[in-house]
Amino acid sequence: MHIRRLPPQTPQTSQTPQTLQTQDRRLNPPVRETHARRLNPPVRQQPDWGFFAHKRINRLATLTLPPEMMVFFKPNIDYLTDHAVDPDMRRYASKHEGPRHYIDLDNYGEPPYDQLPRQWVDAMLSHTEIWMVNAAGDTSLLIGGKKPLQPVWQRDYKFWFSRQVLARFYEDDETISVDSLQTFLDFMGRKEKPVAAFYREHLSEHGVLPWNLQRMQRQLTEAFRQRDSRRILKLAADMGHYIGDAHVPLHTTSNYNGQKTGQHGIHGFWESRIPELFADDTYDYFVGKPEYVERTEDWFWQAVFDSNKLVDSVLTFEKNLRRSFPQDRQMCPDMRLGTMVVTPCRDFAAAYQESLNNMIERRLRAAIHAVSSAWYTAWVDAGEPDLSKMDKPLMNEQEKKEEEELRKTFDRGRIIGRAEDH
Repeated sequence: MHIRRLPPQTPQTSQTPQTLQTQDRRLNPPVRETHARRLNPPVRQQPDWGFFAHKRINRLATLTLPPEMMVFFKPNIDYLTDHAVDPDMRRYASKHEGPRHYIDLDNYGEPPYDQLPRQWVDAMLSHTEIWMVNAAGDTSLLIGGKKPLQPVWQRDYKFWFSRQVLARFYEDDETISVDSLQTFLDFMGRKEKPVAAFYREHLSEHGVLPWNLQRMQRQLTEAFRQRDSRRILKLAADMGHYIGDAHVPLHTTSNYNGQKTGQHGIHGFWESRIPELFADDTYDYFVGKPEYVERTEDWFWQAVFDSNKLVDSVLTFEKNLRRSFPQDRQMCPDMRLGTMVVTPCRDFAAAYQESLNNMIERRLRAAIHAVSSAWYTAWVDAGEPDLSKMDKPLMNEQEKKEEEELRKTFDRGRIIGRAEDH
């Protein structure tokens, strides 16, 4: 097997999208991820795409925007870069955050997943149960699961559900207004008399990534329409992160870390170790101008489906390479956060990248173009507001305090929800 040996990384100074070498690497040296986690467990799971790649995606996406947007985005490029990793940090602070980063498509049958609702409200309706407690203290299922509503009531239920459940989805309180539920039950002629009610949703168990992107696209469009500079930047930075996640094959399968196929650690190998080793030296970042997307809802789904088609190659090529590559050259010692760990060797990583025909570079490029296109589409849909006179927003004291608390929570290293074990 021919192994391409790549030269050591050298700092660059060009600021063009093709050869950008950002200050991120100087300010935030790449964090090397361990593949043999059981030998040297790291302090904390490595985030999606790695902090390095997420920052790179947002930064380069900014540099592709048209002048009418660049006049606002370029002065705020450091914010968009630095805050590209906020969603990963929130995984250590909120139970709602984790599912926004992935969707386990294999839990919904086979491609093209025709039975999977493409709209958020329809998906939630089909995966949420309404429960009640009666005067005797007995709990029973009212609607959903094994007790679906008759078709004649579906439209009215959808309206009630959107107002009473969906609007409060990201709140920790899962109780439902008894008065509102009783009114709806009376409207249907039902005899139940709840004294308390709550909902249980199961969609998050397998991730909500494409639905979350639909929601954020609407929010970003509205922020542009209101010319709310602070909200535009926050949403744009977050959205860049989730779009990046949608372009990672292992974010679309329940075998997200190779745990079902004896390939534990492949997640961090694919999306963190390889970009950190080679993205500066060999990747071509010229992605062209952003494009307007007519139907972003379908477009987000297509990005996820395109990633999912690559899952088999990601897993199979790595497994085959481990069988053929000299075993003593697969894992090497490296320093991570001041601790010596064992991580995929540079030559082994180069061989895996080559066997994938530069898939990781192609997905990174696709993510950059998708992020800039989503931002551009939101701006166009908002009526192309003038961004030239918008102030560079300064962080207020409350926001500074919230950011400090988020950092402290992240530093404690206790992730909430599914640990992807990157």
